[in-house]
This record gives sequence, structure tokens and C-alpha cells, in this order.
Amino acid sequence: MAKVLLNQHRKKRLETGHPWVFQSEVLEIQGDVQPGEIVEVANHKGHFLAKGYINPASQMIVRLLSYDPKEEIDYAFFLRKIREAAEFRTRFVDNPRACRVIYGEADFLPGLIVDRYESILVVQVLSLGMEQRLDWIRDALVEVFQPEGIYLRNDVPVRKLEGLDQGKGVLYGECPREVLIEENGLKYYVDIVEGQKTGFFYDQRENRASIAPLMKGWGEKHGISLQHVEVEGEQKLLPVDKRGKVIKNPFWDGAEVLECFTHTGSFTLNACKHGAKKVTALDISEHAIETAKRNITLNGFLHRVDFVVANAFDYLRENVEAGKSWDVVILDPPAFAKSRAAVKGAIRGYKDINLNGMKLVRPGGFLVTASCSYHMSPELFLDTIQEAAIDAKKILRLIEWRGAGKDHPQISGADEAHYLKFAIFEVRDRK
Repeated sequence: MAKVLLNQHRKKRLETGHPWVFQSEVLEIQGDVQPGEIVEVANHKGHFLAKGYINPASQMIVRLLSYDPKEEIDYAFFLRKIREAAEFRTRFVDNPRACRVIYGEADFLPGLIVDRYESILVVQVLSLGMEQRLDWIRDALVEVFQPEGIYLRNDVPVRKLEGLDQGKGVLYGECPREVLIEENGLKYYVDIVEGQKTGFFYDQRENRASIAPLMKGWGEKHGISLQHVEVEGEQKLLPVDKRGKVIKNPFWDGAEVLECFTHTGSFTLNACKHGAKKVTALDISEHAIETAKRNITLNGFLHRVDFVVANAFDYLRENVEAGKSWDVVILDPPAFAKSRAAVKGAIRGYKDINLNGMKLVRPGGFLVTASCSYHMSPELFLDTIQEAAIDAKKILRLIEWRGAGKDHPQISGADEAHYLKFAIFEVRDRK
């Protein structure tokens, strides 16, 4: 087996659990290597550190698979790792039939993503080493999960960095284009062929559920109170508005919510489930709005949701100028910073939407905001929101601070996995 020796003065990232070796860390390669084959990684003195697969064409020249010099990287290895990943989800995820079952490096299978949609698995292979072992991976997935079908979503640009072609198609069995799943007690149609990423974003599962306490307790602020009213000779405790009129809407105590970047309607669905009175769901994509509308209709909430196709930046600004307001504003945008060079522009984007978003929150209401840009660090994201609060003349109180869900575990020492930031702020006026 060829051996990759590392520089003496490198950062000790591997010792903290980081799963990659970069070209800049390599001192020398002893022996001939073929792209994709297994190599040993050693320090500058030749002491074994780990083993993994090599790709000299990639900046991440080695991705680590094992810290045991005696462990064979064979079919039994992949079967064992995939079974361990499945057992982890069974322990920690409420519905293990609808979650990310393999999360690459965090499941010690770097370059491999697998999402489960009931009886269908959707796979992304992001590295040459995994591509060369795809037959083993397929067979192990079939043995562990016994799916009806496995679909490949290798239509991702990052494969080019590994010298791999893009494409998609059936890897095993039969795969319908749409699959019906359940998350947080809500049903969704998932398009595994044309949907973003593998069809659905599982990483916000727990975050979506965390908005539940925000959805009720708004009746009094809307001028509604419970009063004793005589009905057919009986005294009943009913919701009554300022004019003394009985309110028949069963969601009279619910929040009025604005969700921007709704995509599949997931935050809107959770808002409705937990008692929101009215939700405005916005996305720039007509296809996204149609998908959200289907999911919201499927769950029986259509009468409580208004749909808007618009640019969120423009919509937020225009509604600030128009003096509109909501009890809860939810901002879950796509990644604004997909590279380090894009960070400055991303800061402007995050500040813009959060500044106008918090201006639209009624005093004492809540701003729910997220960033899935890895290059936007947690500290920078919070600083950007604070700058927006200063300009908006608002005082924020942090209620929730969260990351990705339990099916997206994080390896200590690998900051690249800490990409998702999610916060709930109470918003108050600063006179």
C-alpha cells in the first residue's frame, strides 16, 4: 500500500478528527498510486495516522475512511458503516424512514450522501473513491434498507472537482418521480428527479418544529379577548373582538406569519399545524409555490395560506414602505455565500433581508432567520443581524440558536459541517 507522508509543521487537524488531507499538507508520496485507491497516511516520521482513498487531481487529495491500520476497506466495511448509520438514525430520528441516513464524513463515509424517502433511497456520490466503490455501496444499501429503488442524483457541479461527470438515473429497482413522506406529522410530496439537492431539505426538521411556541397567544394583541356571551339562554366563554362581535375563526388566537423563501412550504406547514391564523408564503419560483401549494393542500391548510410569487428582497422592502406587519417573520434563504469570495456580498444580502424582516415584525413578535452558507460563520451571521437591528432601531432577544438536525451529526474538528445557523429572536422597538 502506498503511503502519504504529511508535513512536520502542518496543523494537527487529523488528530482532532478532520477527515481530509489537503495537497498543501503532503510532504511526499511513497510508492505508485492510482486515483481512487486506498493509501496510508502517516506523519513526517512515518507513523501511521489513518487510511483513506486518494485522488491526486483533487485539492482534498486523501479522504479518510479508517484509523485502524488492520481494517480492510472491502464490501464488509461498507456494510458495517451503513448499518451503523442506519442504527444511529433509528435511535435519534422520530421517523427514520424520512431522513438523511448517510451524511458523508460525519458517518465516516466521505463523499457519500444518502437520503431516505420511505422505500426509496436517493444517493449522491461526490468523490472518485466512492464512485469506484459504488457497486459495494449499492449492494450494502439494499441489504441494510431493502428499498424498492435507489436513485442517483449526481447532477452536482462539485463532482467536476473530482474529475467526475454529472448525471442522474436509477441505480437499483424502480423509482417513481414523486414520493410521499411524513415529517413532524406533516405530509410532503418529494420530487426525487427535479427537486433541489436530493428532493428535500431534512436538515431543518427540528428547527421547523421549534416554531411551535410562536404560533399561539396573539388574540389579545389582535384586539380579541375571551368573554362570557349569552347564546340561546346559556352563558358561554367565547372570543370577542373590540366591537363586541363573536369571532368564529377557530384560529383566532393564532399568529399572522410571513414566510419568505418557502420552497416546499415546510415552515408554513409547521406554522399551520401549531395554530397560525394566517400565513403568507413567498418564493421567487412559481414551481416552488406550486409545490408548496400542493403540500399545503395535502395537509388541509389551504384556507389559511396566501401565496406570493415575488423577489423576497423587493417584497420585504415594499411592505416596510407600505407599513405592513406580521407577528412572526420567517427567513430561510438559499446559500448566499457559496465561496469565500462571495462573503462580502452575502453579508449585504443577509443584512438586507433581516433588517427589513425585523421592521415587519410587530413589537413583541418574532424573527425566525437562518443561513445555510458555510462561509458565513456563526459569529459573522450574528454580527450581521445585530448590525441590521441597530439600523432598524430594534432590540433583539435571542430565544433559540440551533444547527442542523440529528440526522446531520457533526464531527469534532471539522468546521465544514457547521454550515447551518438557525435563530429565533424576539423583536422589540428601540425608541
